[in-house]
Amino acid sequence: MDPSKDLAAYGYGSVAWKERMESWKQRQEKLQMMKNEKGGKEWDDDGDNPDLPLMDEARQPLSRKLPISSSQINPYRMIIVIRLVVLGFFFHYRVMHPVNEAYALWLISVICEIWFGLSWILDQFPKWLPIDRETYLDRLSLRYEKEGQPSQLAPVDIFVSTVDPLKEPPLVTANTVLSILAVDYPVDKVSCYVSDDGAAMLTFEALSETSEFARKWVPFCKKFNIEPRVPEFYFAQKIDYLKDKVEASFVKERRAMKREYEEFKVRINALVAKAQKVPEEGWTMQDGTPWPGNNVRDHPGMIQVFLGQSGGHDSDGNELPRLVYVSREKRPGYNHHKKAGAMNALVRVSAVLTNVPYLLNLDYDHYFNNSKAIREAMCFMMDPLIGKRVCYVQFPQRFDGIDRHDRYANRNTVFFDINMKGLDGIQGPIYVGTGCVFRRLALYGYDAPKAKKPPTRTCNCLPKWCCCGCCCSGTKKKKKNTKPKSELKKRFLKKKDAGTPPPLEGIEEGIEGIETENPTPQHKLEKKFGQSSVFVASTMLEDGGTLKGTSPASLLKEAIHVISCGYEDKTEWGKEVGWIYGSVTEDILTGFKMHCHGWRSIYCIPARPAFKGSAPINLSNRLHQVLRWALGSIEIFLSRHCPLWYGYGGGLKWLERLSYINAIVYPWTSIPLLAYCTLPAVCCLLTGKFITPELSNVASLWFLSLFICIFATSILEMRWSGVGIEEWWRNEQFWVIGGVSAHLFAVFQGLLKVLAGVDTNFTVTSKGGDDEEFSELYAFKWTTLLIPPTTLLIINLIGVVAGVSNAINNGYESWGPPFGKLFFAFWVIVHLYPFLKGLLGRQNRTPTIIIVWSILLASIFSLLWVRVDPFFAKSDGPLLEGCGLDCN
Repeated sequence: MDPSKDLAAYGYGSVAWKERMESWKQRQEKLQMMKNEKGGKEWDDDGDNPDLPLMDEARQPLSRKLPISSSQINPYRMIIVIRLVVLGFFFHYRVMHPVNEAYALWLISVICEIWFGLSWILDQFPKWLPIDRETYLDRLSLRYEKEGQPSQLAPVDIFVSTVDPLKEPPLVTANTVLSILAVDYPVDKVSCYVSDDGAAMLTFEALSETSEFARKWVPFCKKFNIEPRVPEFYFAQKIDYLKDKVEASFVKERRAMKREYEEFKVRINALVAKAQKVPEEGWTMQDGTPWPGNNVRDHPGMIQVFLGQSGGHDSDGNELPRLVYVSREKRPGYNHHKKAGAMNALVRVSAVLTNVPYLLNLDYDHYFNNSKAIREAMCFMMDPLIGKRVCYVQFPQRFDGIDRHDRYANRNTVFFDINMKGLDGIQGPIYVGTGCVFRRLALYGYDAPKAKKPPTRTCNCLPKWCCCGCCCSGTKKKKKNTKPKSELKKRFLKKKDAGTPPPLEGIEEGIEGIETENPTPQHKLEKKFGQSSVFVASTMLEDGGTLKGTSPASLLKEAIHVISCGYEDKTEWGKEVGWIYGSVTEDILTGFKMHCHGWRSIYCIPARPAFKGSAPINLSNRLHQVLRWALGSIEIFLSRHCPLWYGYGGGLKWLERLSYINAIVYPWTSIPLLAYCTLPAVCCLLTGKFITPELSNVASLWFLSLFICIFATSILEMRWSGVGIEEWWRNEQFWVIGGVSAHLFAVFQGLLKVLAGVDTNFTVTSKGGDDEEFSELYAFKWTTLLIPPTTLLIINLIGVVAGVSNAINNGYESWGPPFGKLFFAFWVIVHLYPFLKGLLGRQNRTPTIIIVWSILLASIFSLLWVRVDPFFAKSDGPLLEGCGLDCN
């Protein structure tokens, strides 16, 4: 940076300016010297050159933005603007040219099209500023891991949540925990908390077995630097595992470790088999005492530290990360708020036991695929330039076990590689529920620190009594402050601590480390955080760390207290603090509240995916997953936290608001989508009517331009994001499939739940699959969600048959008008094609209920079409049979 650009800030000729200029010249001479040594290679000192040596650690950024190249993003933006203009002319034509003989049909179609246009705006414009990011792990190590000194990397608490071990296999949870314990990060900086919200003894015993196996698995991973550090997927890799390995003992030790893991799996499977039949008197522990969680809905809080700083060592004698089992208290009559309540309990437990400044949450089936994932996040969180304003770092979700064609768009690549990159250029990606590193203070509901204002421009080129208009315009002469220095110091500290936790008052005796001159009343702190003096005191420590003067036994007792079922009563937990309650998709609400407080988030996509998980790949399970997401959006839409009216005046940017509005409005699109997919068959092919009048040349031009813009926008999106055309097409297909099934049911279920208080559940009946690879893809489970798309598919197939039959009967010249109508019907059928394949399953395995349902629907629809036709104009004249005339 050229200091001559900062003349106004330093004052030309001032001592500060001369010193800065001299420092800048010396630095330029050093850079030129290094440039000559490197053979003329270009160097800069703004951190954009990853090969730049570490001359000034305080000035070296740990990450940088990589904007999309102008050759890719500028045409994309231009097409968006053109499409917006074309859309305006298109709607002008549609509104000004009604179809009088089918007015109701035309009106419905126009309303649907206007809604689709608004939905496109909500979805498109938050992608206006997409960016990529690059991290520098070497700089992170050079700055915070200096040789011969203790590591200065920030500690991290990692949360793993599980509920029912019979539905969420303990072996999967164990593999996730093993990948956490073997992560490439200082062991004294990592703690793993496993939340068992089902209070299952099976989960407890499986975690005990996992801690024992970790003593052998962790040193093996770190000794040979293997990836991924999860045994199930490491041993299942079909690659050359000897690549880059130089130690002769690797093959022998790998074979022994694989044998150990097979024995570990047998022990876990034995526990699962034992848990299939619950004893009448309930489970008992090894010492003969009853298991406290025998009653899942009525049990005390439980905490067990399996590994830690005392006794937690591996087979080589090295320390292992802390591993803690947590099951919060549950009692009848309390609302426990499902996963969000469990996560808040973990926040409080970890604050009492370890109290580190950063948290990472994972689902039970999302494991560390990249052992350096935490370091990737710390490149943003610990960056001195941007870190203080970052509330969380979100990683994309990647999945295992999905078929190559990804029939039901389980990978969600359009969302993760297009939408989320676009949000990262505004205020950051939304929180998606897993694979996210949080700043603890942001979870406590505090505002983001205010951005520093640039220094006031001054001018010392003239005497002090002279006011220079060119340098001091718009400024006023400051009044002399006559207040004492102590008062000024208090005001300065108050401004400095804006957006940080208030000081504490009234902490119980024996807890040290907190001193303040301007205390906040304790009743306000208790109202916000609850009545735990230890927890409230921990919130005051911005850099984390346990309180002085406390023993492990007292901390464990306090940890049991903060997970009691009544702890959150009359507090702000779930309202302003922690994971926010009020929706089954608590992740969207939690991230939204943080952005409203002025924080920004970061989207990190490492070259090697940070985390991987499993996804439901068969049709029924996929639809139920989408139903849950859509239902959560409806709940937010009908709550006080709706982005349409909440959070104004805060730190939420308007493009970010559009993205949140789109995230909670999209299920409502199912209603116009269902109507629009039904219109072509029912109202066009069967009745002979159409939603548009005869097209003129100008009208044809607008229709053609709109289709061209739609395809151009998609192609340019795929170009700058790297998403393949097959992935994009699968996403488009499932948008229609989910829209006319899961989203539609979510709207009605959400309205019943929020407005009428009726909680409706759709049951699933399983139909078995094979033991072959991807056999689950063909497993069919009948569910109510399948009725609307099945009906829609049959109706459009009948419409196509009827339209083609009419055209054949009326002769060759009549093929012109039905062409546009057939196009609409084929559009619906092509989008529902994966759904049709899901219904049919494998060859000769079509469920009988589908055949019966199809015949029944086709028969009823055919009879109604013949008997009742509301779109044909009715004749007001007398019926021939009634007038008595014989026309023959």
